[in-house]
Amino acid sequence: MSALEAKAEVEVGFYDTDPMEVAWHGNYLKYFEVGRCALLRRIDYDYPQMRASGYFWPIVDCRLKYVAPARYGQRLVVRAALREWEHRLRIDYRIEDAATAKKVTTGYTIQVAVAITTGELQFLSPPVLLEKLERAWRA
Repeated sequence: MSALEAKAEVEVGFYDTDPMEVAWHGNYLKYFEVGRCALLRRIDYDYPQMRASGYFWPIVDCRLKYVAPARYGQRLVVRAALREWEHRLRIDYRIEDAATAKKVTTGYTIQVAVAITTGELQFLSPPVLLEKLERAWRA
């Protein structure tokens, strides 16, 4: 696994399911978040570090493709991979069954840097992100 990828494991809880014990579609974004945080921690730029560096990184776009249902009690592996970082963060996701590695969901999110003090969108990723990525690649 490269420095630009991470994985996390989640279990579909009862509170995440509909009456048929299938994960409600909106919860897949929560699973993406678990993978995204694992990836951001891997490069030492999780949300507290983002805020401390002077930037918010709101999600401005996301896409999900449902391939197979996730069910109550199922263990899932969420894989997150950083694909773009120069002007925005694009993170691709693959959720798969932990036991069989069969694909359950794929998708991506796009985040942009916004200066906390001014609220201005940054058209280039801040130097702090690039420095964190450089260190992660060298590790």
